Amino acid sequence: MVEPTEPTRNDGTPEPRLLRVFLVDDHAMFRAGVRAELGTHVEVVGEASTVAEAISRISATEPDVVLLDVHMPDGGGRAVLEAVRRTRPEVRFLALSVSDAAEDVIGLIRAGARGYVTKTISPDELTAAIRRVADGDAVFSPRLAGFVLDSFASRPDAPVADPELDQLTNREREVLRLLARGYAYKEIAKELFISIKTVETHVSNVLRKLQMSNRYELSRWAADRRLV
Repeated sequence: MVEPTEPTRNDGTPEPRLLRVFLVDDHAMFRAGVRAELGTHVEVVGEASTVAEAISRISATEPDVVLLDVHMPDGGGRAVLEAVRRTRPEVRFLALSVSDAAEDVIGLIRAGARGYVTKTISPDELTAAIRRVADGDAVFSPRLAGFVLDSFASRPDAPVADPELDQLTNREREVLRLLARGYAYKEIAKELFISIKTVETHVSNVLRKLQMSNRYELSRWAADRRLV
């Protein structure tokens, strides 16, 4: 039987191996979009929509880099990262999230992620970020780098938890953040791939938990905590 040979360039040198990438996000449409954007620049070896599924499949597929969402219904990116690092410390993690809140960025980086970029990143920038993380570099969207510097240089021991904020679910935090930025319910629903009715329910829950009466109070509260 003939042994398979490595692909080569015209000059006879081997083609560089494509980086193996794994996608973790609870939205199937978003994962499909990332796959399409990355194209043939990397090899997407698997994907998962839940924490348990991600932990199992990452171990089985052995990717170089995991693109990791921060908030998922059954836990979050940090749970995936911490579980995988115990058995696969060589795997590198790049957070890819709609959230650009300081506590999310700092929490993931302290847990061991090599970078954090938002979902507004362009396909070319995302491909470059994946390569840099695979090479051992740290990568951040420009605005987020300041959060990390502030946390580790100026306030290395500052807690990232907030008793009032801890009352809210991950999804409620996302809705609150977008609401405080002036998004309409319809825009929040589109951004988070949920229905307008679900947005209304989350807003009602947040108002009740924080004992506030309107979105303007919520916006001030979110701004005080650098959630906006």
